[in-house]
Amino acid sequence: MTRSSTTPAPETADDSAMRGQVVLDELVKLLDLEQLEVNLFRGVSPPQSPTRVFGGQVAGQALVAAGRTVPPDRGVHSLQAYFIRPGDPRVPIIYEAERVRDGRSFTTRRVLAIQHGEPIFSLSASFQLPQEGLEHSDPAPSGVPDPESLPDIADRTARGENAGWVGRVPRPIDMRFVDEPVWSSRRRPSDEPVRVWMRADGELPDDPLLHVCLLTYASDMTLLGSVVARHDLASVRVQMASLDHAMWFHRPFRADEWLLYTCYSPTASGSRGLATGRFTSRDGQLVATTVQEGLLRLPRK
Repeated sequence: MTRSSTTPAPETADDSAMRGQVVLDELVKLLDLEQLEVNLFRGVSPPQSPTRVFGGQVAGQALVAAGRTVPPDRGVHSLQAYFIRPGDPRVPIIYEAERVRDGRSFTTRRVLAIQHGEPIFSLSASFQLPQEGLEHSDPAPSGVPDPESLPDIADRTARGENAGWVGRVPRPIDMRFVDEPVWSSRRRPSDEPVRVWMRADGELPDDPLLHVCLLTYASDMTLLGSVVARHDLASVRVQMASLDHAMWFHRPFRADEWLLYTCYSPTASGSRGLATGRFTSRDGQLVATTVQEGLLRLPRK
């Protein structure tokens, strides 16, 4: 296919991974589900997917399906989700939305993601009309360097670090780790949180639902790593998988502006680890909170 003269070529990072506006546009297209029926939608996975569907993708697409059944004046304020089965990136995912309740202020939706006739993911989401009320926010973390002063993923891989699957696929999200990432050979076990600046690597349209869905997508990228970060597992291959995921959206934000994602794991036991995350804007406002429990299995002795 011949590229249009008005379509920019994808940018290529120093480690040959594609990035920039064209790659971000592909993610936006991925979240733009095909509507099959009134409450039925279909989504696909990118050709460069890992062996199973990325959890943030199915969560973001399911939230799109829920939002398509809600009046545009009601924004997402929370979601609760469960990862039931690994997704197959080779086949489409069917999203079935259930209109649970339409109240005066709140709207509730349930979405079931289906592949091969079986559910792989379930989501409940609540939407709210804008309302005035009490206002306060925890202060932002102090002493955090600006994202522009930190290396991106390409900079880290160029100096020999193995970024895992993140380093092998197109990157629509620009990530700048404040400290050494969990996959870095330079990182040592620490009880300090994992902090990373994130933003969409390009410009997004003024669609609040899209910004929320894109942040949902990005929230699954580093959260479970905060469990591993508290342990010395440099030479151990850990099997990791998300079990459930919850988010609360506190204030309006733009996903194409820098947000500081502070991830911390308060506990791990029974081959499961709990991780919490906080998205803070550059002006210090807490805009979203995440909680996730994941499966972390060590190799059998």
